[in-house]
Amino acid sequence: MRLRLRQFRPRTGPVEHRVVQPLHPLRHTSLRAPEPIGLLLGDHDGLNRLARLFSFAACSRHTIVHLPLCDSAPPTEGVGEPVDLLLVHHSYGLRPSRWPRLRRTLGRGTPLTVRTDERRTDRDAAAWRRRAARADCRDELRHVTHARTLFLFGSRDVFAETAMSFARAAGRGPHQKGVSRGHPAMVAAVPGLTQRPGGGHPHEVLICFKAYPPYAHFRRPGR
Repeated sequence: MRLRLRQFRPRTGPVEHRVVQPLHPLRHTSLRAPEPIGLLLGDHDGLNRLARLFSFAACSRHTIVHLPLCDSAPPTEGVGEPVDLLLVHHSYGLRPSRWPRLRRTLGRGTPLTVRTDERRTDRDAAAWRRRAARADCRDELRHVTHARTLFLFGSRDVFAETAMSFARAAGRGPHQKGVSRGHPAMVAAVPGLTQRPGGGHPHEVLICFKAYPPYAHFRRPGR
């Protein structure tokens, strides 16, 4: 499927980075940081585009995918700080402390259209699920919150599985009870998040569907 982005080529010293953002903002999608439970709230468009953005990130080891969700409509559900989202391959070597300075240098950027490969995403996600069933699996999403941004560092396969989670959420969300009256519906969770040592409540990011107001515009699929 096509994905319309805005591309930036900022430099830090001798290093040139490639940063992409959605060309058009995800206006009805928001994210609260996992402390330890986070909440990602989105309409069908937002969840569907997140699926494609994770699919793109899975195949783009040398690209930083930035979603400025703090610019979206403020969420009314959940607790915790609203944050942006940043997707980075674990091999990239980006330190969260360097991101604020890098973001300030982004400028206007240039439009970019790419295509995502859903079949490859499905295959990679299935490969991650097979490994994740083993006790020795360490292919996880490392996460940290810094400068009002949730950083997710992962491999191709775990990003692909996250893309599938968002695709399922986009498909199931409009069918849930109460959504036509503006109620949120939890339909999935971000898979594979690393957990703190020593136990305690697990870190989670719940994926919830919510139609945007006015709710009279909303119709469940098939009606």
